[in-house]
Amino acid sequence: MEELNRFTFKKAERLTHKILIGKLFSEGKGFICYPFRIVWKEANLNSEYPAQVAITVSKRSFKKAVTRNLLKRRIREIYRLNKTEFYSELEIINVRLAFMIVYLPKTILKTSEMEDKLIKALKRLPKEYEKHSQLSEKDDSVHHDTSN
Repeated sequence: MEELNRFTFKKAERLTHKILIGKLFSEGKGFICYPFRIVWKEANLNSEYPAQVAITVSKRSFKKAVTRNLLKRRIREIYRLNKTEFYSELEIINVRLAFMIVYLPKTILKTSEMEDKLIKALKRLPKEYEKHSQLSEKDDSVHHDTSN
């Protein structure tokens, strides 16, 4: 657990499984915390970390790979430095999430502005999970009919 508090971003924290990424977009839930769209799904991760993340920047918005990579590097760095509080919140509610951070604007924002919004999105993610898990529990309990 001590390893989780270090400011690293290891391969085990990266979402690389193509099937899981596909399920994220087909079955996952999401929200927008501009300039990011967060798409998430509860998943059984074969990792010691409570979350796996993928970061994407639209090729339509940024034609040059250099620019897309710059933005992904900045987002990855912001995530790396601010993930410890996010991980502890996920461990408190005992959940493992796979999620994707999608960069939405067509311009390059300042790193400080992106950092504020990404921190806000990371704080919102566990709350979104709890909200959706409570809704699904209510739906499950309401629709059961045991009569023959």
